[in-house]
This record gives sequence, C-alpha cells and structure tokens, in this order.
Amino acid sequence: MKPCVGSILLFVLAAAAAAFAGDQETLQQLISRANSAAPAQQPDLFLEVADRQVKAAADSYSANKPEDGRAALNQIVDYADKAHALVLKSGKKLPHTEIKIRRMAARLRDLKQNVDADEQAVVQGAVDKLEAFRTDLLKGMFGAKKPGSK
Repeated sequence: MKPCVGSILLFVLAAAAAAFAGDQETLQQLISRANSAAPAQQPDLFLEVADRQVKAAADSYSANKPEDGRAALNQIVDYADKAHALVLKSGKKLPHTEIKIRRMAARLRDLKQNVDADEQAVVQGAVDKLEAFRTDLLKGMFGAKKPGSK
C-alpha cells in the first residue's frame, strides 16, 4: 500500500511543479507560444501578452524609463489588435475579448494619471486604440441585423 501512496504523492508533486512552471513562463515564451498556437487559442494568448505588457508599461514608467513604457504600449496595442481581429473573424469569444480589452484600457487610463505630462498623450493614444477595438467588438455583438433575419 505504501508504494501506491508514494506514487500518488510523486504524481501530485510533479503536477504542481508543472503548473508552477507554467506560471513562470517568460513573456518571450508566451509570445512564441501565442504565435504558434491554434487559431482558436491565439486570442486568449494574445490578450495575455497584452495584459502582461500593461504591467510592464506601468513598471517602466514607475522606473522612469519612458522609452520602455512606449515600447510596451505599442505591444499592448499590437497584441490587442491581433486578438480583436481574430475574434471578429471567428465570431467567437467576443464578450470575453471586449471585457479584457476594457480592463486594459481602464488600467492605462489610471496609468495616464501617473506619468509625466509629455507621456500622457502617448498613453491616451493607446487607450483610444483599445477603445476603437472595443467598439468594433461591440458592433460585432450588437450590430445591425442582416436583412431578412429575424
């Protein structure tokens, strides 16, 4: 009976280690995984990249590295755009994607209040682009019905 318990314990520890390693995935590894993932999985992975970049942008501005912050803002917009385009094309996960992008935009609006005046326009530009993506997604969810449909 004891060898069985030991095997189960070993399996549980291995599973926990694998889960922990997944949490520690670097941004570059996540980007690589997102680019090579199946199309159905890409939007969530692209949103995860964009979300991590929101934190990176905030950290960069806090560390007085505005050039790194601007680079992170560009990646936020790029990856949110990729996710939004894929979701619009597939017609699936529209509400989920809209919610994630709305939360990122809100966090960037908060960030805008904490950066230098020179950087506020750059942050606002990223917010505006995210809001445009949200508008597209909302139109995809609630837009005009096709003629002849009920």
